[in-house]
Amino acid sequence: MLGEGIIKGMAETARNFVGSYVSDERLTTVQYPEERVPQKEAARNFPFLVYDGNDWQKGLRCVACQICEKECPPKCIYIVKDTVKKPDYLGKMQVQPKVFDIDISVCMSCQICVEVCPFEAIKMDVEFELSTSDRFNQLLLHKNDLARPNEYYRKIHPTESAEVDARLAAEKAKAEAKAKADAEAKAKATAATAAAAKPASPPTPAPAAPAPAAPAPAN
Repeated sequence: MLGEGIIKGMAETARNFVGSYVSDERLTTVQYPEERVPQKEAARNFPFLVYDGNDWQKGLRCVACQICEKECPPKCIYIVKDTVKKPDYLGKMQVQPKVFDIDISVCMSCQICVEVCPFEAIKMDVEFELSTSDRFNQLLLHKNDLARPNEYYRKIHPTESAEVDARLAAEKAKAEAKAKADAEAKAKATAATAAAAKPASPPTPAPAAPAPAAPAPAN
């Protein structure tokens, strides 16, 4: 029947309109911004940088490998690698980005930067209230604007972050076990080398044969 789809759509609209006066389930809109619908866990908007610990400057997971910058289709990521290593939140010397900028006026939220990052350092945010009258300064985000704690990531993407935390913990445990095994093997090799280099002790002389007994005197 011609126009059957239009009639069905208008009937659904009328049902929601009339039903909204008697049932909250038929209310398809909210009074924004006073009322807000919670964001879905799978929602994504623009990227942010994850850091561990309490200090975002030391805890950034990003090591400035620049893979995301190279793979970004609209080329909205700009990274400058620091020339010196700095201690991270655990005290380990690590390479960090000196500059990490994202122009969100160009970003198309494709999430490719998240997919290619080998360090779980960049994730997608759900924040959408970013309108501003200054598109050149307010929409160019620097690393201090992009940094978010891992707790924030767990809050907005609980299922995904749990998988990432479990994977990182497994990789850390594996690396620690390998480092321990390597240290033990090195210690054994050092001990074996030291034992081989130790001079041999001189041979112990054989005990002298007892002197023959004197003949008994004749009677």
